[in-house]
Amino acid sequence: MNECDELSKLRWQCRRGLKELDVMLVSYLKHYYVQAAEDERQQFKALLLLEDPVLALLLLSEKKGLNYTQDCLLKKLRVVRQRFEF
Repeated sequence: MNECDELSKLRWQCRRGLKELDVMLVSYLKHYYVQAAEDERQQFKALLLLEDPVLALLLLSEKKGLNYTQDCLLKKLRVVRQRFEF
Protein backbone atom coordinates (compact mmCIF):
# COMPACT_ATOMS: atom_id res chain seq x y z
CA MET A 1 0.00 0.00 0.00
CA ASN A 2 1.45 3.38 -0.92
CA GLU A 3 1.59 6.23 1.59
CA CYS A 4 -1.35 8.12 0.08
CA ASP A 5 -3.59 5.03 0.32
CA GLU A 6 -2.42 4.40 3.88
CA LEU A 7 -3.21 7.99 4.92
CA SER A 8 -6.66 7.78 3.34
CA LYS A 9 -7.38 4.56 5.21
CA LEU A 10 -6.13 6.02 8.48
CA ARG A 11 -8.16 9.21 7.96
CA TRP A 12 -11.27 7.05 7.62
CA GLN A 13 -10.37 5.15 10.81
CA CYS A 14 -9.95 8.46 12.66
CA ARG A 15 -13.64 9.18 12.18
CA ARG A 16 -15.25 8.21 15.47
CA GLY A 17 -18.51 8.65 17.33
CA LEU A 18 -17.24 11.62 19.36
CA LYS A 19 -16.28 14.92 17.77
CA GLU A 20 -13.46 15.37 20.31
CA LEU A 21 -11.88 12.10 19.17
CA ASP A 22 -12.33 13.00 15.50
CA VAL A 23 -10.57 16.34 15.94
CA MET A 24 -7.70 14.92 17.98
CA LEU A 25 -7.04 11.94 15.74
CA VAL A 26 -7.40 13.72 12.39
CA SER A 27 -5.24 16.62 13.60
CA TYR A 28 -2.50 14.23 14.72
CA LEU A 29 -2.68 12.44 11.39
CA LYS A 30 -2.45 15.73 9.51
CA HIS A 31 0.31 17.39 11.55
CA TYR A 32 2.43 14.64 13.11
CA TYR A 33 1.95 11.22 11.55
CA VAL A 34 4.08 11.58 8.40
CA GLN A 35 7.16 12.70 10.33
CA ALA A 36 6.62 10.29 13.25
CA ALA A 37 8.99 7.39 13.89
CA GLU A 38 7.76 3.95 12.89
CA ASP A 39 7.14 2.86 16.50
CA GLU A 40 4.95 5.93 17.10
CA ARG A 41 3.04 5.21 13.88
CA GLN A 42 2.42 1.66 15.07
CA GLN A 43 1.14 2.94 18.42
CA PHE A 44 -1.23 5.32 16.59
CA LYS A 45 -2.58 2.46 14.49
CA ALA A 46 -3.04 0.39 17.65
CA LEU A 47 -5.04 3.21 19.26
CA LEU A 48 -7.32 3.31 16.22
CA LEU A 49 -8.23 -0.33 16.86
CA LEU A 50 -9.64 0.50 20.30
CA GLU A 51 -13.36 0.91 20.92
CA ASP A 52 -14.51 4.53 21.32
CA PRO A 53 -15.15 4.37 25.10
CA VAL A 54 -11.67 2.95 25.77
CA LEU A 55 -10.02 5.43 23.41
CA ALA A 56 -11.94 8.34 24.94
CA LEU A 57 -10.86 7.29 28.42
CA LEU A 58 -7.21 7.23 27.34
CA LEU A 59 -7.30 10.51 25.44
CA LEU A 60 -9.62 12.60 27.58
CA SER A 61 -8.06 11.67 30.92
CA GLU A 62 -4.51 11.83 32.21
CA LYS A 63 -3.99 8.05 32.10
CA LYS A 64 -0.47 6.93 31.26
CA GLY A 65 0.24 4.84 28.20
CA LEU A 66 1.25 1.19 28.31
CA ASN A 67 4.81 2.08 27.29
CA TYR A 68 7.00 5.12 26.70
CA THR A 69 6.07 5.50 23.01
CA GLN A 70 2.35 5.25 23.67
CA ASP A 71 2.64 7.69 26.57
CA CYS A 72 4.40 10.25 24.33
CA LEU A 73 1.76 9.78 21.65
CA LEU A 74 -1.06 10.30 24.16
CA LYS A 75 0.61 13.52 25.32
CA LYS A 76 0.80 14.79 21.71
CA LEU A 77 -2.87 13.98 21.18
CA ARG A 78 -3.82 15.78 24.38
CA VAL A 79 -1.92 18.89 23.23
CA VAL A 80 -4.07 18.86 20.10
CA ARG A 81 -7.16 18.70 22.34
CA GLN A 82 -6.03 21.78 24.27
CA ARG A 83 -5.93 23.83 21.08
CA PHE A 84 -9.68 23.45 20.64
CA GLU A 85 -12.56 24.42 22.87
CA PHE A 86 -14.97 21.54 23.27
